[in-house]
Amino acid sequence: MARIGNIELGTPLLLAPMAGVTNPPFRQLCREFADAGRKAAGVAQVQNSPTSGIRYAPSGLYTCEMITTRALVEENAETLHMVQPDPHDPVPSVQLYGVNPAITAAAVKMLIRRGYAAHIDLNFGCPVPKVTKKGGGSALPWKQDLFAEITEAAVKAAAAAGAETGQEVPVTAKIRLGIDAEHETFRRAAQIAAAAGILALTLHARTMEEHYSGHAHWEMIKELQAESTIPVFGNGDIFSAGDALEMQKMTGCAGVVVGRGCQGRPWFFFDLAAALHGSAARMRPSLREVAGIIYRHAELSVEYFQNEGRAVREMRKHMAWYLRGFSVGGSARAQLGLVSSLADLKQKLQDLDLDQSYPEAAEGKRGRAGRARTPHLPERWLESHYLSPEQRKKIQEAELNISGG
Repeated sequence: MARIGNIELGTPLLLAPMAGVTNPPFRQLCREFADAGRKAAGVAQVQNSPTSGIRYAPSGLYTCEMITTRALVEENAETLHMVQPDPHDPVPSVQLYGVNPAITAAAVKMLIRRGYAAHIDLNFGCPVPKVTKKGGGSALPWKQDLFAEITEAAVKAAAAAGAETGQEVPVTAKIRLGIDAEHETFRRAAQIAAAAGILALTLHARTMEEHYSGHAHWEMIKELQAESTIPVFGNGDIFSAGDALEMQKMTGCAGVVVGRGCQGRPWFFFDLAAALHGSAARMRPSLREVAGIIYRHAELSVEYFQNEGRAVREMRKHMAWYLRGFSVGGSARAQLGLVSSLADLKQKLQDLDLDQSYPEAAEGKRGRAGRARTPHLPERWLESHYLSPEQRKKIQEAELNISGG
């Protein structure tokens, strides 16, 4: 059990936003599997009470893909579609990316007034060069004045919009360790965030330079949890239920945040929820069962996009992840990566050797890893923790040419 403001997490578990992956269909699958994991662990369901003021998230939080504040405020059609709440989610959660305090505040108010979010997370952890070279993402906390301005603006906006609507909406933030080993930001960022009224932090225990390479430094999560006045959620290298339990045991974190580990296996949330409630139950689906999950994912995608062609094209990226470890020939994999309709998908799945049990090779690390990368930063960025007039002028460019998600 964990608490973020008025949100009570019945399971201390969060799905990390991933661009192009964690849209409503995938989030729904993950949450449903987590619900089943709780049930397998014998945990009773608790319903939200409209009079208590508490929002209950029985299986954790399942956060929308990262949304660019400018695109939201400008009412970009694709962005507005992305933030539409899953009607089955008891606590809709949205992650915002922005570099302008006023635009961030406007985006927060918009989400709350329109009922799009009951929880808002601010992203200061993105290590992608096209973001950081303009001062956004994980580069931003180095500039302590701007970091303070954005977090304060978001919290005040949430309070104002919450007062209007009668809904308390907590604001949290995601950060990394820093730029590199010599330029740490997480400790001071945590202090600034807490002072601004941020109610919890997620720490991805890598630097920008490390990107997704090597091993996450869980010991830093432990240090921050011990020092912080607000809850700290741990992120990085959760690829099994055992990893989640070990992170909690080692760090004392308030909960675990899972990203790459669930790609192509939404049933991972069954394992995580069961484990976090003390159960040894685990899900190991056969290829026939995985094929059924793939098809249901596709059906939910058609419902979400209201366009079968687009929905099935979006599914293509998931195929290799779903089929990892199974004996599926290269030709069949290639054909599944080219499906064009639900009927086509169904037929190609039926053509597989579906009587395969879950392979051990399906376990282990997933998603991008790669190598450490030289940090891409604006000119003279590391000379001071405060923006120069020229940097303040240029920082606004960090929101341009970033997709709505």
